[in-house]
Amino acid sequence: MANSRVAVVFGSDSDWPVMQKCVQQLEQFDISVHVEVMSAHRTPARVMEYADTAAKEGIEVIIAGAGMAAALPGVVAAHTTLPVIGVPLVSGSLGGVDALLSIAQMPPGVPVACVGVDSAGAKNAALLAIQFLAVKDEKLAKAYAHFRANQADGVRKKNEKLQHQLGT
Repeated sequence: MANSRVAVVFGSDSDWPVMQKCVQQLEQFDISVHVEVMSAHRTPARVMEYADTAAKEGIEVIIAGAGMAAALPGVVAAHTTLPVIGVPLVSGSLGGVDALLSIAQMPPGVPVACVGVDSAGAKNAALLAIQFLAVKDEKLAKAYAHFRANQADGVRKKNEKLQHQLGT
């Protein structure tokens, strides 16, 4: 965990292909990331210990990916005052909707930010963490503003291309 600002945790190594998108997005902004597999149900003591000590270890935001019952983000949030972002993962027959609702419907007093399901949600979780960190990090705030401006430029260019194709 040393020198990491963001933790990305998830319940199974099978979640890695999706959560890797989150890590890659954070690394594009030169944010150090600690990644670990832990399960709210199979390793509850580890989850509690990790969440209890994360702030002392320098973690500023925790991103937790979870499918089905999606307990991990809520359990992490119950044991830390750090911001926790939940990423609902597709698993089982409900296509991630069960995880989405589990994360979004936290009880009052134990908030978990919830992003969309799977890869797009994982990328957005990273971007939300970047926004949290940018509040106190001017260099990161500028990099994020540049990222957003590049996105806008990309949309404008796509529109210009389309308008040209349509002859308007």
